[in-house]
Amino acid sequence: MESLASQSDSRASLLSLEPENLPGQGYRRGQIAAWLYDKGTTDWEGMTDLPKALRGELAQQYRVSEFAQVQPFESKDGSVKYLYTLLDGKQTEAVYMPYAGRKTICISSMVGCPAGCTFCATGKMGFGRNLTAAEILDQILFAAHHQGHSPRELRNVVLMGMGEPLLNLEQVLMAIRRMLHPQGLAMSPRRVTLSTVGIPRGIYRLAEEDLEVRLALSLHAPDDETRQKIIPTAHRYSIAEIMEAVRHYYSQTGRRVTLEYTMLKGINDHEWQAKSLAQHLEGLSAHINLIPWNPWEGAPHQGTSREGIMKFAAILERQGLPVSVRWSRGRDVGAACGQLALKQPA
Repeated sequence: MESLASQSDSRASLLSLEPENLPGQGYRRGQIAAWLYDKGTTDWEGMTDLPKALRGELAQQYRVSEFAQVQPFESKDGSVKYLYTLLDGKQTEAVYMPYAGRKTICISSMVGCPAGCTFCATGKMGFGRNLTAAEILDQILFAAHHQGHSPRELRNVVLMGMGEPLLNLEQVLMAIRRMLHPQGLAMSPRRVTLSTVGIPRGIYRLAEEDLEVRLALSLHAPDDETRQKIIPTAHRYSIAEIMEAVRHYYSQTGRRVTLEYTMLKGINDHEWQAKSLAQHLEGLSAHINLIPWNPWEGAPHQGTSREGIMKFAAILERQGLPVSVRWSRGRDVGAACGQLALKQPA
């Protein structure tokens, strides 16, 4: 466990500022931005090329970290779940996943989640609060620091952790702009993926922002009746309404859309559902991620067998659709897709 800021820290948040609005004049401002987003320091003392007196003065006014404590839990597969304790005592999580040739981090936009998906442990928690842009960004910065990397080495960010990003859109947009900012994390928009359960007004707004990040739709069923059983809030928007917004996003950005589909035994894994799913994607550039369900205590579901998943994938492929199976990492520490629930592994 690493202790950072005090839970009673009332200083202003340095990470809430755009790079051009950081304290100091031009040259000093650039130094501070580099320490935050390139070198990944977590405190003022680490900014060694700033005059000591200036560091002391700024430390009185601004905090560098948004976390009181961080607990890392390392999986046997090399991924790491980070349990972040925020300054108000609430908690959220992120998952760092190293792959050959790339480093990915799955981050959260909320404490808990209001969507209530029945297959997801986060949904069972309910909604705590929205995260600030600074708290969203600091998940990336701390994980990089802990791994001994520059934050700019984490080249893939997915907003697929706790929460529904499009219901915290202003703070999420602010954080994404910082990820793309040349003096921020300087990421390519094609390396940032936002996952949503399907909030049409949010998807239209995201298209208007012209950030050109990748959009992932957590669809999980091709028909409204099934979808409303497994996503209690799905009654607000029909699949037709959601897909219309997704098609608009694709037409505006040219970015291929990803459809996330968690495989639940006997619920959404029938042959007719695979064929129905294909019909929704006619004329749309999309990739389908089939996600084997990851178990958690008290869950009301069972996952589709490997054989069943591959059969479902084959039906989609025969319809000419690109499909992959996303075998999750970090299951042994509760870090796999749908398992985030602020629980420490045994």
